[in-house]
Amino acid sequence: MAMTTQRPERREQPLSRDQIVRAAVELLDDSGENGLTFRTLAGRLATGPGAIYWHISGKGELLGAAAEAVIAGVIPAAGAGDGRQQTPQKAPRETPQSAVRALALGLFDAIEVHPWLGTQLVVNPRQSPMLRIFETIGRQVRALGVPLPAEFTAASALLNYILGVAGQNAAAGHAVGPDVKRSEFLGAAAAEWARLDPDEYPFLRSAADRLRDHDDRAEFLAGLDLVLAGIITELIPPP
Repeated sequence: MAMTTQRPERREQPLSRDQIVRAAVELLDDSGENGLTFRTLAGRLATGPGAIYWHISGKGELLGAAAEAVIAGVIPAAGAGDGRQQTPQKAPRETPQSAVRALALGLFDAIEVHPWLGTQLVVNPRQSPMLRIFETIGRQVRALGVPLPAEFTAASALLNYILGVAGQNAAAGHAVGPDVKRSEFLGAAAAEWARLDPDEYPFLRSAADRLRDHDDRAEFLAGLDLVLAGIITELIPPP
């Protein structure tokens, strides 16, 4: 009796660029940038690396496409202010401040879910995702009435605050690990602050209880409002 060799099933549909990018985002979320290789990605997609290279030239392009896919879900929801017809879900009379807050929260949440994203944006500032974010912030700065010579400074301050704090928050959560409860980690850190020398660390000792009970998103927004208030107060001339 002749033996037959079972062959792997072929894909019913050809591999698309969108499928590759979605799988890359999932792999980055699971294993980080170091875990993203074309061989590993090909295994997840049940194909060969050559099929991926048909759509993506290399890892740099793949990382950029993954970041673009995530950012594409953030900027429209935040109201990019690009002059296009707005969707019915957008709240009426959105102010530049509320648009910046919406974008900032969207990025904060996206970087928390995808910790690799913050690093990718910073190390590749000339790629489309970072350009879109900066353009969105810059348009809202202009809508605030910031004078042209100060627009770049104001937009840069907002961009650096948003990405810096969001990235720091995501890095801290990643370092702690999923098995450690946030309340336990903050409680232990607050206890250490409370035991510090009161003469050397008077502020940290007094802030120990605040550290234990604070909300990351609320503190993030409070700091953002301080930056916005400073821009309005210091850079916009009075009417």
